[in-house]
Amino acid sequence: MASARWPCLILALLSGLVTSGFPRSPSRLLEKRSLPEWAASGIEVYSTKINCKVTSRFAHNVVTTRAVNRADTAKEVSFDVDLPKTAFITNFTLTIDGVTYPGNVKEKEVAQKQYDKAVSQGKTAGLVKASGRKLEKFTVSVNVAAGSNVTFELTYEELLKRHQGKYEMYLKVQPKQLVKHFEIKADIFEPQGISMLDAEASFITNELTSALTKSFSGKKGHVSFTPTLDQQRSCPTCTDSLINGDFTITYDVNRESPANVQIVNGYFVHFFAPQGLPVVPKSVVFVIDVSGSMAGRKMDQTKDALLKILEDMKEEDYLNFILFSGGVSTWKESLVQATPENIQEAKTFVKSITDQGMTNINDGLLRGISMLNRAREEHAVPERSTSIVIMLTDGDANVGESRPPKIQENVRNAIGGKFPLYNLGFGHNLNYDFLESMALENHGFARRIYEDSDANLQLQGFYEEVANPLLTAVEVEYPANAILDLTQNTYQHFYDGSEIVVAGRLVDEDMNNFKADVKGHGAINDLTFTEEVDMKEMEKALQERDYIFGNYIERLWAYLTIEQLLEKRKNAQGDEKENLTTQALDLSLKYHFVTPLTSMVVTKPEDNEDQMAIADKPGEGSVDTVIPSMAFLNSHQPPPTSYYYVDGDPHFIIEVPEKDDAICFNIDEEPGTVLRLIQDPVTGLTVNGQIIGDKSGSPNSETRKTYFGKLGIAKAQMDLRIEVTPEKMTVWSGAAQSAFSWLDTVTVTQDGLSVMINRKKDMALSFGDGVTFVVVLHQVWKKHPYHHDFLGFYVIDGHRMSAQTHGLLGQFFHPFDFKVSDVHPGSDPTKPQATMVVKSHRLTVTRGSQRDYGKGVSVGTKVACWFVHNNGQGLIDGVHSDYIVPDLF
Repeated sequence: MASARWPCLILALLSGLVTSGFPRSPSRLLEKRSLPEWAASGIEVYSTKINCKVTSRFAHNVVTTRAVNRADTAKEVSFDVDLPKTAFITNFTLTIDGVTYPGNVKEKEVAQKQYDKAVSQGKTAGLVKASGRKLEKFTVSVNVAAGSNVTFELTYEELLKRHQGKYEMYLKVQPKQLVKHFEIKADIFEPQGISMLDAEASFITNELTSALTKSFSGKKGHVSFTPTLDQQRSCPTCTDSLINGDFTITYDVNRESPANVQIVNGYFVHFFAPQGLPVVPKSVVFVIDVSGSMAGRKMDQTKDALLKILEDMKEEDYLNFILFSGGVSTWKESLVQATPENIQEAKTFVKSITDQGMTNINDGLLRGISMLNRAREEHAVPERSTSIVIMLTDGDANVGESRPPKIQENVRNAIGGKFPLYNLGFGHNLNYDFLESMALENHGFARRIYEDSDANLQLQGFYEEVANPLLTAVEVEYPANAILDLTQNTYQHFYDGSEIVVAGRLVDEDMNNFKADVKGHGAINDLTFTEEVDMKEMEKALQERDYIFGNYIERLWAYLTIEQLLEKRKNAQGDEKENLTTQALDLSLKYHFVTPLTSMVVTKPEDNEDQMAIADKPGEGSVDTVIPSMAFLNSHQPPPTSYYYVDGDPHFIIEVPEKDDAICFNIDEEPGTVLRLIQDPVTGLTVNGQIIGDKSGSPNSETRKTYFGKLGIAKAQMDLRIEVTPEKMTVWSGAAQSAFSWLDTVTVTQDGLSVMINRKKDMALSFGDGVTFVVVLHQVWKKHPYHHDFLGFYVIDGHRMSAQTHGLLGQFFHPFDFKVSDVHPGSDPTKPQATMVVKSHRLTVTRGSQRDYGKGVSVGTKVACWFVHNNGQGLIDGVHSDYIVPDLF
């Protein structure tokens, strides 16, 4: 069985304190042993301990590091721990020379007020940020006086979820120096009994093997890793540590009975994971984004994964492929059975998939859902089978129905609660919150696929999770009027290798017996699994748990309840949302959990004053629905690395300072055409530009110049529209309208908007801190026989625009790379040609130059750039006609 990913103890331990100026020496052989690694910095980490206690899948983890400043002056010491995204921090303490500074969990809004006050005094530090695929990094630093001792202790908890038949502890260990007392210790107690337990490390050598012990017997398991100083050395005479890598513990429990119920102090938890059931046949529709942005490695990896998935499909399954870009196409008109012949034909089809055009998520999903519904209605698939929609996209809807709420409504109505939707978001240039909300309200989930060399394996791993449904329409039932505060107890599917967990509170703690029924539809018949618990027997079992924390089931129930309330809240509105928020917040505060609704406030000593720091819960999506995650951790971000503008005929220029170079391209379209320059579905900002041409009667009509003669800037959330022409600027705020002439020198401010017009020159438009555009006015002689006045558009600051921003300019707000090679003379000796590799395309480009009027028309500066021909084809996503829109707003 494939190895599981258990996010229990993903303790990427950078807790071997990072100290300022800390040397990172390579392994080396010396004739005699050098000074210890801490000697240069003066900070000795003499103890690091990771302690994990797991009781019935609920993990209580404590990371403790102790250090001493052996220098003659005060030194800064930093404590870093990577913890799983699914975990809740519950406590942090900082102790210096016996004085303890605790962390307090508070409502996020209350914490923010305290933090804002501290910001104004310059006494702040953020503690938590996202770190890679599965981790969040907790970091805190403090100045420690000469000779002083410091202890850091971080506690976090989580419910471990069974994945492909196993639970996994994944610890990323990186102490950065030799540690006198280094220890990893895990104690596991499982009332069902432990069936297997293993531990391994990527850095294990023959010398370290004896430091690792693992054992299990009956209900208890134990793992410890306690290397001596000599065992930690990268070589016998070295002073740096070879402990740097992954430490993994996996285990599973006995499954003699399909279910297990445990009751402690009036709270219960019910685990359900039957084995040996036949797999329910499934009908799967793969809805795949084949838009231009999927070109290159993403498309290749997607095809590789689909080919492997096809090999794993069972003959009793049914399938089809729906491809969406600007339009929608299908492999077959209806579902086909996964016979060997059809699978072979499907592989040929997958190999032929190519990228093209825009992103029509709405129509792609609706076509797939309709196909599944029709197959069920026409009895074209077995009666005892189930249906699944799997959708993969790397971007946002930008053609057809592109409003996320409307797409969600359409999909919800089409599915009607009959089967689950699973959304896979490829990369970060998409609205992950939208994908997650849509999946959750249709009984599925969303998963981010990271753009990496193993993306195809990530896709295959996801499919393996849902490949083998054993039960459908699962209901967990308890005696009437006997249970309070029950967590989710209905599930559309139970998949092989997973586990259903339900928790709640007993009305009568003194009841003698407890009965639970699990009902579901199997591949052959309907099944009911009954579990009865004798309360007195349960009390005897409790006496065995001498080293386990006693209120673990109550905390497990609270963790699970908060997690599910937060999921429901993502699709709730009005009073319902407020109600769910209140419940989740109250539980977070009661049980001291750092969740998306709370923050931990840590006060620490700095230069004889107290400095405040905040530990938040970052989210997987781009926007948190209460206060953006990290909103006051990243209070100041650096300006964008690139500089973007469009000016002249219309010339699009992307300056990339880190390359000390620029790329430019033109768009050749008819006067009157409106082009989408920027669209950000998260901030609601849109910028469109309308093209004008030379006056009629212009010579050389075949090469007539075109420019932007009108710009439309809109911000949906503010119900705000701004139209800029060479004559004036008009602002609509709702129904209210105001207009300003280029003859004015005026500053206009209203909520969230500031406009400053510099008479006859330019105007700067700012949407809060982090989004600033400049419109430059180009005026020609009024009696000029051919040319009109026109506009230039410059993005001065766009770092608050979201990762979902797109458009002819907006798509370049995201990091991208290009390489230029084979520079050689062109047909024009003043304009060399070269080969550019960008976005997986190989292009022939020409060296040229454009003017940058960002500082005013009178001081235009010449910018050398590589010109991409054919309307930017190969550089822009899709083709330039994809960016044509019907009107300015």
